[in-house]
Amino acid sequence: MKIFAANWKLHKNPAETRAFLTEFKEKVKPKSNERIVFFPSSPCLEAAAQTLTGSNIHWGSQNSATELKGAFTGETSAQVVKDLGGQYVLVGHSERRTLFGEKDETLAKKFQLVQSLGLIPMLCIGETLNERDANKTLKVIESQLKQGLALAEPSKPFVIAYEPVWAIGTGRVATPEQVKEAHEAVFENLRAMEFSSATPILYGGSVKPDNAKDLLKIPHVDGFLVGGASLEVPTFKQICEA
Repeated sequence: MKIFAANWKLHKNPAETRAFLTEFKEKVKPKSNERIVFFPSSPCLEAAAQTLTGSNIHWGSQNSATELKGAFTGETSAQVVKDLGGQYVLVGHSERRTLFGEKDETLAKKFQLVQSLGLIPMLCIGETLNERDANKTLKVIESQLKQGLALAEPSKPFVIAYEPVWAIGTGRVATPEQVKEAHEAVFENLRAMEFSSATPILYGGSVKPDNAKDLLKIPHVDGFLVGGASLEVPTFKQICEA
């Protein structure tokens, strides 16, 4: 299964979301061995849900709280995501870690809650430039996997997205050798932790139409988590068809 996920971050309003997804689902028909997932911002979740109803294109939330409901101003409830028909929740995107200070312990709780609802968490991991330069990439991968999956249910599906933080939105792309090393490390760590070897491992880091095809040839690259290149229909369509 190849997964092509679009993280729209804080882009697009509900009208733009409807227009994009209406055009996209008319032009792109996922194959039986492919899955396309959109992560719009919270105010646009219902627009995505309504527009994608009846299609074989999926959607989810960029974040969720550690609780289903309560006095948590500004948070997103995974229960609401489920009620609207969503299937996925991003957990631990690098921007949640670096800009909002989310720690692995908190992410493990989010991951557990998402799984308990029958949704599929997509755990994001990856090293910063300082960690890469200090040759800590493999240690960071191991640590973030072990802590982020500490409360995971092995029998329930989930996705890992490896995103080198230094290659997100910078125009820099990890070399094929760097991607291969990282994805192999993720695969081996998951196996050592006795998780399914079929767990999809996505790459996220300045993925574009001109590098998508080559990246997909790398072992254990099972698709992409795409940021800026997913904001235009033609660009994301080319990536999904890579």
